[in-house]
Amino acid sequence: MPGRRERTTGPRRRRWVRGVVWSVAGVLVTAAGLGGVVVWQNTYALREERVVLRHDGHRLEGVLARPETGHGPYGLVVFVHGDGPTDATHDTFYRPLWESFARAGYASLSFSKPGVAGSGGDWLEQSMADRARETLAAVAWARGRTDIDGRRIGLWGASQAGWVLPKVAAADRGIRFVIAVAPAVNWLRQGRYDLLTQLRRDGAGPRETARALRRSDTTLALLRRGASYDEYRAALGRDADMTRRRWRFVTRNHTADAVADLRAMRGTPVLLVLAGHDVHVDAAETESVYRGVLPSSTLQVAHYPGATHSLVDHDLESREPLLTATAILLPRRLYTAGFLADQARYVRRFDSGRGTR
Repeated sequence: MPGRRERTTGPRRRRWVRGVVWSVAGVLVTAAGLGGVVVWQNTYALREERVVLRHDGHRLEGVLARPETGHGPYGLVVFVHGDGPTDATHDTFYRPLWESFARAGYASLSFSKPGVAGSGGDWLEQSMADRARETLAAVAWARGRTDIDGRRIGLWGASQAGWVLPKVAAADRGIRFVIAVAPAVNWLRQGRYDLLTQLRRDGAGPRETARALRRSDTTLALLRRGASYDEYRAALGRDADMTRRRWRFVTRNHTADAVADLRAMRGTPVLLVLAGHDVHVDAAETESVYRGVLPSSTLQVAHYPGATHSLVDHDLESREPLLTATAILLPRRLYTAGFLADQARYVRRFDSGRGTR
């Protein structure tokens, strides 16, 4: 009868039980197989060592990732994070890069930002100059290790690191190379570009766009006159979306511009990496500035037309279930095609004195 559950007896029940058992077994085997794939895909040809840097009165927790074999001395890539509370591995996102550099004979060094993953301090209390001094301390620490070749230390950084990398390379002329991935040049212009592209992407109409621009202009005027957080809250009302700590961070850094530091670091080889679907950084402006300031003999520009700001394929990043599955099952494929190999190829130029200076 409809809605009535029948009892299962005799041979029929045994067949039903066997079916359930084999179905459960199949699920377990599949899960075990997928588990094996996940473990394998998230195992990297690296030797990771937890390290500590003491700087500015704080203890910074980090990772030194060396090639799987050998004793060095290895060349070294020092990582400089973008915005946000980033740990040493960038939630494991850095590990495919570390592996690529390791296969080129390079170690990688990365520290969790102050206040993140055991590091002391507060990254929102830092200026870009503070971040540069922290990176210089990491380079000095690395030069003190016998397994690191102090003549082959380069920098890798993304996005907000665009204001840190040139400062470090200008201050330490021993930096062998800089890899700048989707770097910003001017804080205020970058913010306006980010706002406009987000509005277009969200399909904002003229009225909503005008309101967002007025809000942005009001915030900028407050920053320029050194307004307090309370003044910002009073002026913006419900549109005030920054916390007190974030307001202080922006107040410290909103005048950041990379041009003077880029001029000061002239002569250091630079790989500029640009994405075709970057909604946060104006890739055309960045390329124009870098080409206008740096000698063509030391600047190499790599374009990835299908990539987003994070160097993930645009089609992949826009499909969240697929993005999540890729991150778990095939993490190396998160990055756009060719990016990892190109990174390794670039640092190999600086082995045994090769490459320009």
